[in-house]
Amino acid sequence: MTVNDSEYIRQAEATRVRVLSEALPYIQQFAGRTVVVKYGGAAMKDSALKDKVIRDIVFLSCVGLRPIVVHGGGPEINSWLDKLGIEPQFKNGLRVTDAATMDVVEMVLVGRVNKEIVSLINQAGGLAVGLCGKDGNLFTARSQGEEGIGFVGEVSNVNIKILETLASNGYIPVVSSVAADETGQAYNINADTVAGEIAAALGAEKLILLTDTSGILKDYKDQSTLIPKVDIREARELIANGIVSGGMIPKVSCCVRSLAQGVRAAHIIDGRIPHALLLEIFTDVGIGTMILGSQFTY
Repeated sequence: MTVNDSEYIRQAEATRVRVLSEALPYIQQFAGRTVVVKYGGAAMKDSALKDKVIRDIVFLSCVGLRPIVVHGGGPEINSWLDKLGIEPQFKNGLRVTDAATMDVVEMVLVGRVNKEIVSLINQAGGLAVGLCGKDGNLFTARSQGEEGIGFVGEVSNVNIKILETLASNGYIPVVSSVAADETGQAYNINADTVAGEIAAALGAEKLILLTDTSGILKDYKDQSTLIPKVDIREARELIANGIVSGGMIPKVSCCVRSLAQGVRAAHIIDGRIPHALLLEIFTDVGIGTMILGSQFTY
């Protein structure tokens, strides 16, 4: 081994130790606290990123946090609809969900995507349990009420007992965004919304949305205009004056709603960055946009 090699190894080890040392106060601060992670986007499709997200979730669990994973699965739903010869339809950005589509959504999200995430977490040394809204009446649905979109729902009620039972015993709940109304009719609910409502009901420390964006940008074409930290009032203003637009509006609104109900901090982070979760939670700089409830300071 050359002098250069040993110097490189020494520096790499020093970096690793520095990172662990920097993480310590965060681990101490968040031990025993609940973190709700909405898992989606590229981090769900790219197998190398998927592996890192899964490891991050297991890491959170191992250092004493209580991660709860909420997921959607749009691309996989589309590919199964295609296999079954059902044409996907969208209206105002929402999937039109007729009875046949709803059957596929439920089979894919609850049967395939959910169990794949559960299996990957278990392989990585965690203890995951897969749930949907129907399990233990975790959350119930009601129709969104919009004309012509079928079985697209909103969360009408959350019952966190099953999540608390699992998380307090070291299990990692993995929740798919399918639920039933009081008549037993299944509904497809936006996974960001489900994550926000669960975080609010649990009084979570953090709600973290893994997205395919860097966070909130002042100019959406310029990555260098990332806004690292805002409070609820500023977030509402960003929506009102059009800086937050398009697909970011529901994400930021969902964060604001959960903060207004007592979640301490919400984060919109770039799931395309390897180990985005650990970077955001355990480092001084973070990597995305953190939205704070007005009464909290970090």
